[in-house]
Amino acid sequence: MATALRFHTALHYYVVHDGAGEPEGLLAEEFLFAVDHSCVGLVGGGWSRAEGRWSDASATSRRLRVDPALRARVTPVSRDRAATLYREFCGATLPDEATLRTCFGAPPAPPSPPLPLHRPEATPGFRETRTYRILFAGTLTPGGLTALGEAWQMPLTDDLADPGVRVLGTVRRQVGRDAFRWELRRIAAGAAWGLDVTCDLTGGRDEAVGVLLRGLTAQVRLQGLFPVTVDRFR
Repeated sequence: MATALRFHTALHYYVVHDGAGEPEGLLAEEFLFAVDHSCVGLVGGGWSRAEGRWSDASATSRRLRVDPALRARVTPVSRDRAATLYREFCGATLPDEATLRTCFGAPPAPPSPPLPLHRPEATPGFRETRTYRILFAGTLTPGGLTALGEAWQMPLTDDLADPGVRVLGTVRRQVGRDAFRWELRRIAAGAAWGLDVTCDLTGGRDEAVGVLLRGLTAQVRLQGLFPVTVDRFR
């Protein structure tokens, strides 16, 4: 049976610049999630001054994750900033998110869930333990690292300038009886970044997992990184 999809509660927005660095368009995109909050797809829509209309840009969203030259011309922004630029571009109000979604291409077919051969052992005292990695492309700046450290009250454990450093900081949070921990990690010698998130759950509800993963993704994205996927390892 195919894994059900659940949509992100808010779209991600980007400004696309031309070769001279001038804004030439907007990109709005959305990750699609399975019921366990792992990512199963990415869709998006784009608007450009040249065309003057919104259209499917899912292929551009996917290329953005693997093309450094394209990423150099794209800046993550908030919806408010995107709305301001859109009004400057064409004098109109940025469409609401339900309207923007109608411009997205068809979502990919959801994958079948893996066959569970055994149930992973939970951390003692908890019913279930899950581990996720939120993967990001791009370069984390010293200012971005400082902003994340302040937002998460995360002590920085090492120097960002040292290419040998893998883990830059660890955060622990308690939400009710559930416990969460995440590490900010350099991957592939800095070619990518990841948040490794461990979720220790006591009850049968997992809504807090989705809220946390989406919130962390949004915070890191606004520091200039590009979310690629959310994988579940356990």
